[in-house]
Amino acid sequence: MATIRDVAKLAGVAVSTVSKVINKYPNVSEETAQRVNKAIEELGFTPNVVAASLSSKQSGRIALLINTDVQTSAIDEVSMKYLAGAVSRAQELHIDVVPIFFSMLEGLDENGVEKYLQSQNVKGIVIYGMSKDDYVLQRVVAREKFKSVLVDVPIVNDSTSYISVDQRQAQKDVARKTIMENNTYNGQVLYISGKKNGYVSEERLSGMLELAQEMELAVSLHCGEFSERKAREITIKYGSMHDIIICASDMMAIGAMRALTDMDIFRPVCGFDGISLMGYAGKQMNTVKQNFFDISAEAVTECTRLMGNEKGRKIIVPHELVRIEYLDMIR
Repeated sequence: MATIRDVAKLAGVAVSTVSKVINKYPNVSEETAQRVNKAIEELGFTPNVVAASLSSKQSGRIALLINTDVQTSAIDEVSMKYLAGAVSRAQELHIDVVPIFFSMLEGLDENGVEKYLQSQNVKGIVIYGMSKDDYVLQRVVAREKFKSVLVDVPIVNDSTSYISVDQRQAQKDVARKTIMENNTYNGQVLYISGKKNGYVSEERLSGMLELAQEMELAVSLHCGEFSERKAREITIKYGSMHDIIICASDMMAIGAMRALTDMDIFRPVCGFDGISLMGYAGKQMNTVKQNFFDISAEAVTECTRLMGNEKGRKIIVPHELVRIEYLDMIR
């Protein structure tokens, strides 16, 4: 699916210029407008839906609902990238966004949440980090009073889209890569999963179990709750009995690697997410790199599409396997 950035690149103009052409601003030259319109046609971009929702006065604001109640030092990095991507795209599209943390809605039922959002002139919401235990938000989404985009939560209805990497396939890819690179592998895998009742954790675990069946792996499963400390404890207890440690997050991979270093033994470890802290673990590790900035930017674009009365859909964005080391952080 072509984006406004693709149009800008092909036309050789800024994204803001594409937005001006779409909205028929008077201060754009005819030549520039022709280039942009030609690029729109060549790429099959459909600006009418986005354009119909660009005016915040007409369509309302988009709320960015962010879960910061996560016991990991990676939350700041991920949340800031989400915010930066959303704000950047909102500026390009000339719409208003307002960050709202889950803690600000604590104690409210679905009626209270809806009234709060409506008081902020919110018409669309992008939700980051919703789990299966967030019943109130789930009911808010199900009522469809707001156009919703869920990041990493596979729920779709007429007013709701979700956007994510293919969590299941990405987990299989990084685990398989790490296993195939290990010459001393004898089939014993320690898998440290994320949170119970988490959509992401469930998808990643299912990917690991599929790979175990395909490659006839002996996998020992333990829940690390996305905690560096818990992953460290699990590794100290079980790490020496396994050939490879697969972690469902980079923070847990860091905890596992530090435990192995303290135990003075080596086991290949891989993570998931591609956070910069991974480079400070002291060893090279494979991980799945997610572009949180771009995912969030596309979530805002998708929310404007829904606010233009389009139907909800599933959007899968690409993931990348990378090997992060300290030098990557200081270059």
